[in-house]
Parts: sequence; structure tokens; C-alpha cells
Amino acid sequence: MSRRADELVVFLGPSLSADEARRLAPCTVLPPARQGDVWRALSLRPRAIALVDGVFEAQPSVWHHEVLAALEAGVAVFGGASMGALRAAELAPHGMVGVGRIFGWYRDGVVVDDSEVALLHADAEHGWRPLTVPLVNVRHVAECARAARVLGRDAARMLVEAAEALFYQERTWPRLLEQVRPRWSESVRAAWEAWFPRGAEDLKRLDAIACLQAAAELVASGAPMLVGARQSPSSLVRRRRLVDDVTRVRGGEVSSGRVLDALREAPDAVELAEAGLRRALLAGWARTLGLTVTADEVAEEEAAWWEQRGVAPERREAVLAASGLDAMGLRRLCEELALERLVLEHAPRLLPDGPSWDEALAAEARLRGRWAKAARDVAREDAEEPTGDVGSD
Repeated sequence: MSRRADELVVFLGPSLSADEARRLAPCTVLPPARQGDVWRALSLRPRAIALVDGVFEAQPSVWHHEVLAALEAGVAVFGGASMGALRAAELAPHGMVGVGRIFGWYRDGVVVDDSEVALLHADAEHGWRPLTVPLVNVRHVAECARAARVLGRDAARMLVEAAEALFYQERTWPRLLEQVRPRWSESVRAAWEAWFPRGAEDLKRLDAIACLQAAAELVASGAPMLVGARQSPSSLVRRRRLVDDVTRVRGGEVSSGRVLDALREAPDAVELAEAGLRRALLAGWARTLGLTVTADEVAEEEAAWWEQRGVAPERREAVLAASGLDAMGLRRLCEELALERLVLEHAPRLLPDGPSWDEALAAEARLRGRWAKAARDVAREDAEEPTGDVGSD
């Protein structure tokens, strides 16, 4: 069976070219990840994400919350080589899969600073070509040179120390060797120059390939998607996702933030917001009381939601996407609906001398003017009924 390219989404930049990535596996290649990009990638409905490259300084970096949201949605997330190695080392306990040596170094505390993987690179027009050398690559090359008996322990240490002393935007091999050559003996310099052109390896590239291949193997295996642990993101994170996410509609995608702006201007915006707040507050209150709903009750709400909209099963994924939802998001909302229904149906028991259904019906009807209309309708019906006079002998 052929695989869709968007089953595997890969965030790449200087670590590996997009062309090489596509030769390794069918995939959708996106630029180095910024904050919000993993959330946006979920709209493609991937089975796996390979996070390799990401931004560090110029823009906010990809959030941990985004990776956790992907895992909760059942998307396998692999990380390696660069930003992916950092996030994988931090989120491995939550299910993110770390790949490669750089990930292992961060996981084991061999390296700890984000700057170990930082480098200066060209822009998208020039294929994100690396312009400087990351410190992890220097460490790896020093180890390879020692293994090849090109550098001894002291000479390898000098190489790494010289690299550490250079700012990452200035760390190039010519600049680095200019700093370290005077400290090496003539025989070491000669051995290095003979070995370096064929012996030096780009560790970030090797790890990026391994990360992509691991993710591709998972997709190719057809293994079922495993839903990760449920997350409870803060209000700040939830609001940020509302703005940063995208909604897929026929013909493309639109910014969810712009959709929200349009809804704010809608005539019924207040009514929509207040209804949503009431449901969320009632569901939240129910949880604080220790109330829960069963999977069957949530499924009933979900079935009713689809039936009310008359959507055929084969169109449901597209409808969810156009609603800014996925299966997990709909399930969350249906759980709130079920909790709201639970509270409403048992209102008299939830408070001392709590309100009855009839009291609530009467109060809302009076506020909306519906009581007066119903009263006039009843009066009209009474006037139209025959009196039924009783005769006598």
C-alpha cells in the first residue's frame, strides 16, 4: 500500500536537506520548527513527526506543550540531531522517542547547554545551508580523530576547548584550526591535514538521518496509533494554541486566530461565548466534586452530535478539520457535554435544597419572555374549549 507523504512530517533545516529526506522516505518536509509549528502540523493528520531542526534565538522555540499535544493525539514524535534531541531528552518520560548520539549526550548529561547544537545557517532560499560548525560536531570529530590515532588525548582536548571558546556564529573549521594549530606539534598537524578531508563526520547529519529513518519505519510498520497520556495545559497554553493553530478548509488552510477574530465580530458572539463558558464551568465543577462520566456516555454525546449535523461517516474527518477539531478534541468537548448533562439531570442533589428541573425551566422562560407567551397561548386554548353545559330533567 502506498503511503501518503503527510503521514510523516519532518522539521528540517541545516542538519539535512529536504531532497535527501524525501529520498530516504515519503514525507512532508517543513522548515525548522518555531513555536506553534507542531500544533499546526497536527492539522495534516500525520502518524509520526520527526523533529530535527528548530529555531533558537530569532523566534520563540517549539513548546514542550506542542509535543505533548501531539503524543496525546496518538502521533508518534521522534527527536534527534538538534532541537529534536533537546526536546526528546526533556520529554522522553512522556513518550517522545529520542534518536542518535546527540540525544544520548543530552539524556546522559554529557552535554547540557542548548548552544552545543547551535549554528549559523543560510535562509530557506539557500536551503538552510550550514555556515558554521556546531560544538557537538567538533566533539564527535575529536573522538573520531582519537579513534583513528590522529589526535592524542591532549590534542583532542585542545580542539574542543578552542571550539568552546568561539561564539557559535563564528565557529568555522578554518577559524577553529587557526586557533588550535599553534598548540599542536608539527606531526599532529600533518596527521590531521591528511585525515580530516575523508575522516571528519557531520554528526548532526548522521543523527538527522537516523531520526527520520526511525520515524519512517514506524509509519511503514502500520502499527496502531497509541494515544498518549492526557494533558491538562494551562489557560495560557490553550489561548496560545487558539491563536497559533490552523484550520483546514476545502482548498487550503486558514489561521485559527483569524477565525477567532471573525467570530468575535459575529452578532451572536456573546451568546456563543456564554454558552461555552456555562458548559465548561459546569463540567469543571463536576470534576471538582469527583463526578465522572463513562466512555459510553461520552460516545452517546458524540453520536448525537454527528446525528444532529447529518454528516456521513466518510465526511467526518473533513468536517472535524474545518471545525478546528480532531477526534481527540471532539471527545474532550463531548465529555464536557456529558458532564454538563450529568449536573443538570441531578441538580436537586448537587446543592442543599437544589433547584428542580421545573424551577429552572420557569426561571429561564420568565427571563426570556417565554412565560408570558406560553401563558397567552394557554389562555387562548382555554377560551376555545367548549363549556360542556350539563342538561336537567
